[in-house]
Amino acid sequence: MARALQPTRRLPRRGGGDWDRLFRDGDEIVLGNLTLRVLATPGHTLASVSYVAGDAAFVADTFLRPDAGTARADFPGGSASVLYDSLGRLLSLPDETRIFIGHDYPEEGAAVQPMATVAEQRRNVHLDGATREDFLKTRQARDATLSLPDRMLAALQVNLRGGRLPEPEDDGRSYLKIPLNRF
Repeated sequence: MARALQPTRRLPRRGGGDWDRLFRDGDEIVLGNLTLRVLATPGHTLASVSYVAGDAAFVADTFLRPDAGTARADFPGGSASVLYDSLGRLLSLPDETRIFIGHDYPEEGAAVQPMATVAEQRRNVHLDGATREDFLKTRQARDATLSLPDRMLAALQVNLRGGRLPEPEDDGRSYLKIPLNRF
């Protein structure tokens, strides 16, 4: 006799229920004597944020090193146009602001460069002398050549749960679900 399938696992909750606290653009987070200001910088993804503390900005995946360009904008909720606006917002910070990036992809044998100033990022290969239309054309053309990252579907399932693994199945193990014939 077949049994009806019943949901037995909790899915990520909409509205931020899997997070301790959600921050809005302009919110401040106080950590001891340090204050971080939250900047919404979507474009790479819908929920991309940066944090500014004094003369340092932590921009996650928004910028890459200046000679490598900017974040791709073809992820779920991403937009090259919105990314351009977010990059402009970061470039409006003082020239000496240090921008710390989330990923660095140096050429073979080159030194890692996890930080560049705002002044250096203004010369970013995707932005230097480029109009908005130039940037969109460059970003969209580049994104069209990129494949889905190897662990993208796994990362999304954990990220949506605030870093937690899916609820364990009946055997006590957590599993990631990968759709077939979808990507």
